[in-house]
Amino acid sequence: MNTAATPATLRAAATPIVIVGHVDHGKSTLIGRLLYDTDSLQDGKLAQIVESSRKRGLTIEWSFLLDSLQIERDQGVTVDSTRIPFRLGEREFVIVDAPGHRQFLRNMITGAADAEAAVLVVDAQEGAQEQTRRHAMLLRLIGIRHVIVLLNKSDLLDFDEAKIAQAETDVRTLLARLEITVEAVIPASARDGDNIASRSDRAPWYQGPTLTEALADVPPPASRLALPFRMPVQDVYRFDDVRYVAGRIERGTIHVGDQIAIGAQGQVATVAEVCRWHAPVRPEAGAGESIALRLEPDLVPDRGDLLFPAHDPAAAPERSARIRTRLFWLRSEPLHVGESFTLRLTTAEHDVTVTSIDAVVDLDDLTLNPGDSVPPDGFAEITLSASHAVLFDPFSPGFGDGRGVLVDRYQRIVGGAPLIGPAALPEGGHAIHPTASRLDAQARAAARGHDSAVFWLTGLPGSGKSTVARQAETDLAERGIQATVLDGDTLRAGLCSDLGFSPADRRENIRRAAHVARILAESGQVVIVALVSPLQADRDLARQIVGERFHEVFVDATLETCEARDPKGLYAAARAGKIPAFTGVSAPYESPEAPELCLPTNGTTAESVETLVRFVTGEVGHA
Repeated sequence: MNTAATPATLRAAATPIVIVGHVDHGKSTLIGRLLYDTDSLQDGKLAQIVESSRKRGLTIEWSFLLDSLQIERDQGVTVDSTRIPFRLGEREFVIVDAPGHRQFLRNMITGAADAEAAVLVVDAQEGAQEQTRRHAMLLRLIGIRHVIVLLNKSDLLDFDEAKIAQAETDVRTLLARLEITVEAVIPASARDGDNIASRSDRAPWYQGPTLTEALADVPPPASRLALPFRMPVQDVYRFDDVRYVAGRIERGTIHVGDQIAIGAQGQVATVAEVCRWHAPVRPEAGAGESIALRLEPDLVPDRGDLLFPAHDPAAAPERSARIRTRLFWLRSEPLHVGESFTLRLTTAEHDVTVTSIDAVVDLDDLTLNPGDSVPPDGFAEITLSASHAVLFDPFSPGFGDGRGVLVDRYQRIVGGAPLIGPAALPEGGHAIHPTASRLDAQARAAARGHDSAVFWLTGLPGSGKSTVARQAETDLAERGIQATVLDGDTLRAGLCSDLGFSPADRRENIRRAAHVARILAESGQVVIVALVSPLQADRDLARQIVGERFHEVFVDATLETCEARDPKGLYAAARAGKIPAFTGVSAPYESPEAPELCLPTNGTTAESVETLVRFVTGEVGHA
């Protein structure tokens, strides 16, 4: 087909450029100055920002061109992504000003998603900050292929060649760790226009390009027409007994007579007609066009089904129920294995579960390290699992394929998730797909009328842990609070009946109890665990498994008190050598270092129960 004059290729002529950087390093000022220096301002805009600056007692403030929201002007922070058409000679660009403040990174990842190149703005004096590292990680995550570094505010260093060279080395080293190739590093002053559209007289030693020259050298977006055909189904319409499959062609071309496969089920149909409305009739279409197809036979795809070439394995998408993903985590709480979300890929939605957290990025040194959770605003590589095969093309820089997002049950985007490729099965060939409830803690609390938590009672044998726990369970029930007790004897009679009392078996006993407690707490219950759990390391393990719902309670009874009480005769048997490695006699007990609640045994059992119940209900705070 002749693509020279198609609407899709005309639209592709504009090159998206994203501007990123620390909140105070001058992104908005840079864009305002760039638009002014290249005569790209709308009529009256210059007079408007001069007047706005004068009213605030400022010299001309170029950032006012973009900070159109009053909150931005008041706080000096860009809160949303702004897209501005921009032209250099005959070439058109779309400039994206992406937020720099940490809390606005969610906007940045969506604003920069389709950028072909990036300008990373770094204060030459301050150097790379935490946000700089985060934005660099995002550039890698999104797959920006062309990165220009602007060392802004170089005038504050008097354009000192040695100081600027050191700043350049630091930034290049940072980006090299992320395998990001830098096209140019430009010392500049956005406020004064140095090396933006014209060379600076204050840096005669600099022989590199100005910003406009570097932008002009960015290659235009790669053509998607030569790639294998892909069209996600947006909808199916029926007019006059004729069915049409509508969607936007993401890559490749389609012609009347082509055979295509439909979704994971792989049904094959022939394209009988390529349909457009209010446009010339043509028997073909290419990437970027929104069209409708009439198929023979008259099959009915579902929304989200992917159309691709039939009978050509080399042109088929990946197909897997387990997918490796690079993640930028946007939720304010950490991500854990077992949580479930909706993965959105173009028009498709798939229920997925986080099967494993394979590596977490340390933002201090940008290394990948093992981890059991992903912190807020963190980066990681994870494995997602679905109950069915997902069709996808792995993410590739410069293309939109494989750019997924994770959505929670409230339809909020909680993570950017470019897909790396299929994930191998774990050793042994069996895939484990832990799943989490779609009901969150707030929903369960609303349904039950109370929050859930785990209260871990530890103390010497015979200190009264189970007695206090069982009575507290009864008292809580009378208050309408659903509580469950897990005590050591009950667990060892069933779930842990295969375990002895060696250090390894004790640790396994605690591990199992902690996992059961976590499951119960996640179902909305209050859980009271009564276990000796003598070692701090084992209790730390339990806290790690349960998470933020864990509360350590110390039943503080002396050895003499417990031995005198000894209702089961255990201490006597231990003293006689009949019970080896008995805690308090022949095995150590490590008192908690910082329990949230301490129950002294110099009072009555009723007093201890009342204190515990009031702690559970929030009537008393931590000891």
